[in-house]
Amino acid sequence: QVQLVESGGDLVQAGGSLRLSCAASTTISSFAMSGWYRQAPGQQRELVASITSGDSTNYADSVKGRFTISRDNAKNTVYLQMNSLKPEDTAVYYCNALQRVRFNWATYWGQGTQVTVSS
Repeated sequence: QVQLVESGGDLVQAGGSLRLSCAASTTISSFAMSGWYRQAPGQQRELVASITSGDSTNYADSVKGRFTISRDNAKNTVYLQMNSLKPEDTAVYYCNALQRVRFNWATYWGQGTQVTVSS
């Protein structure tokens, strides 16, 4: 079973920066796609950013120009660099991965890491 472990969440002031890390228990080059989602209290989980095995990236409109997703295959880690943070970025951030397993697709989730942005 693939495990994803997030870290890097913290309390930060508006305008500050954080870098989230997602360490995988397997080689991330086997993931068709890796992504970061977030869920604020009372809200649905939403996609923040994703990166494919071909390094194509996609961002939610609300974070474009402020967040950057990247990955380090050697460390089996996916990152989310978050700059110019706003109070509305406050949420639990989850790492996600999509992997082809034989003729099916498997999706994995981390346990989440809390990001709190104070005004």
